[in-house]
Amino acid sequence: MRVYVASQQDTLATIAREHHIPLSQLTSLNRQIHNPDEPIAGMHITLPDSSAPIHDQPPPLSYCPLESPPFQDDWIPLTPLEQMANTDYDVIIVGTGAGGGAVLWRLCQQWQNNGKKIGVVEAGDLLLQTNVQNVPTMNNERAAEYFLNPRISFPIGRFLPEYPGAKEVFALGGRTLFWNAVTPRLREEVFEQWPIASSELDVYYSLAERVMSVSQGYAKHSTLTEYQLNRLWAGGLHEATYMPLAADLQPTMYGEIHSNVFFSSIQLLGRALNLRSYDLAVKARAVEVMTEQNNVRAIKVMTPDKTSYELKAKTIVLAASTFETPRILLNSDIPGQAIGHYLTNHSFLISTGTLMTRTIPEVQGALGILLPQQRHKPYQIQIFGPSQFFWYHYQDKPSRELWQYGMAAFGVVQSRYENQLYLDPCQLDAFGVPRLNVRFAYNEADQVIIQRMLQAVQQIHTIVGPNPNHQQSLEHTCLQLPGRDYHEFGTCRMGHNPHTSATNPYGQIHHVSGLFVADNSVLPATGATNPTLTTVAVALRTADYINEQLQ
Repeated sequence: MRVYVASQQDTLATIAREHHIPLSQLTSLNRQIHNPDEPIAGMHITLPDSSAPIHDQPPPLSYCPLESPPFQDDWIPLTPLEQMANTDYDVIIVGTGAGGGAVLWRLCQQWQNNGKKIGVVEAGDLLLQTNVQNVPTMNNERAAEYFLNPRISFPIGRFLPEYPGAKEVFALGGRTLFWNAVTPRLREEVFEQWPIASSELDVYYSLAERVMSVSQGYAKHSTLTEYQLNRLWAGGLHEATYMPLAADLQPTMYGEIHSNVFFSSIQLLGRALNLRSYDLAVKARAVEVMTEQNNVRAIKVMTPDKTSYELKAKTIVLAASTFETPRILLNSDIPGQAIGHYLTNHSFLISTGTLMTRTIPEVQGALGILLPQQRHKPYQIQIFGPSQFFWYHYQDKPSRELWQYGMAAFGVVQSRYENQLYLDPCQLDAFGVPRLNVRFAYNEADQVIIQRMLQAVQQIHTIVGPNPNHQQSLEHTCLQLPGRDYHEFGTCRMGHNPHTSATNPYGQIHHVSGLFVADNSVLPATGATNPTLTTVAVALRTADYINEQLQ
């Protein structure tokens, strides 16, 4: 040890710095000094032997620098239209519903490692980050009320008096934010009306089912479902099966999040974003396709303040909806005798009944059964329940002896040229685009199928819900207004003949290179089946074709 006599300005802290001694070591050798910063002039200070090793001490910690990184305004990256107007895109996708989201995801998957540029424009704004059924503050009643808000769903029926049940949703994700996620494949006989064989779509059906998490597991093993399935089979309805739903049933484990149970195209946008970047603009209303010598050149879009931009692209994919896609094409004077024609939907009958559950063991769970279309049964029936508990959040499900269940029956409607959308030059919207008008009616064959649906519903009531309230159940049956099924399709249908179809079998508009359609409007027929899964499968096939063309 050494002894050091402190000078006038010394403290333990200054001595430690001058002699390169750790302050903690110096303090332990001079315990008579309690404050390392107090004056110690004239005091004898013990220092460690200069030959003794001095333990390394890390340098004093400094504060982390105050970061000022680039920030993001919204929950998904957005690109200003001014910037997009100065970019030459390989592909621009119009619309972010099921078809547009599928094309985007597939192209991002195919183009992870190249420099191709993808742009996406959406007429609506940001609304929900997921399907409304995944939102904790929602239940069945509140979700329906939210959807019916005129700020959310546009009641197109007021302009389409012959199609009064129709609604559109202008928002990122479109109507997939509100759909019920029922996802059966089309029956094989339906493809007799298609320009492609069902086998060509099998691989894309499988891909769509995988990315949408489609399974029959949602209500499977629920005693309520199992009990009623056995009753239906015993009653001769052998086609009855578990309802296929696009519902992610995987638990969240090991840090991988699975909170978006019911599918929406927001999941496709997210999957795409995690593969590679793309430019996305919302509140960007596409109004006109610009062509040059039968080649697509650009898409004209407008903002809410009526500023217009031309976005240039080698390829444009219209996925704006069965209503908006033909409207854009007609407003652009794109040639095609079938554009806007063959408007097709499903006749839609709803009915409610009452279940006696006294003999059904717990856990009853959800009721979800599908009776798919058959060749001799041109309709599809969904049975769901109980009451408001097919899906719910943070509610105690009571025990009851009587539960209400619902049925939704969808009938085949013939695709006819005279059922059409057309522009009304006397009515312009806020962007100066003519509004759509419609000619639509069910024909005699459609009415026959509606009557057959009613008979089938009555039969199911007698099998599923035989109880004293049976007659009352039949009284709660009605036919929904045309368009209320939200399954419309066919207004830009694919085919080989340009006189009876708007696109070729890959969704490309006849005689216009680089212009594609990838929403419900391209489907030539769906039978009585929900169209969304098929729309996604067809859009994936179209994306692969675009990828081949742009190699």
